Amino acid sequence: MKNLVLAITILSCNMLGCVGTQTTSTTTQKPSDAINTSMKLNGSWELADIPGARVSVAGMYPNKKPVITFDVNDNKFVGNTSCNNFSGLLVVYGNKINFNKSMAMTKMACQGEGESTFVELLKKIDTFTINADNTLSLNTVGAETLRMVKVMKQ
Repeated sequence: MKNLVLAITILSCNMLGCVGTQTTSTTTQKPSDAINTSMKLNGSWELADIPGARVSVAGMYPNKKPVITFDVNDNKFVGNTSCNNFSGLLVVYGNKINFNKSMAMTKMACQGEGESTFVELLKKIDTFTINADNTLSLNTVGAETLRMVKVMKQ
């Protein structure tokens, strides 16, 4: 029985990462660096660009642009697609992020394809970068998918 408990403990540590750093293909990140990076997400971000889209953000969202508000301390995000509200559990570590774990959304009928485009892209996001120009790049497999700009409190 003791051997079984020991084997499960060792297996759990390997699976959950009991080591103090996270290694990716390009960098090794200490837990404190991961916390600092994720804390920069806090606050509200408005959609500024969808790189590669055939229609501009202004054309796709003529009345209201999508917004995401991150609360890293409470591990949650809330937002608006320009039509419906959404919220969910914030899964973030370092520059890794996932919106697909548990996202709830209201179901009002919306005109155009802006909402469906935004939500489909958001669910594919796997990493983020906070840029020097105060923009947030939400990336899919290393390519920028959505570009957000920090909403400054007035």
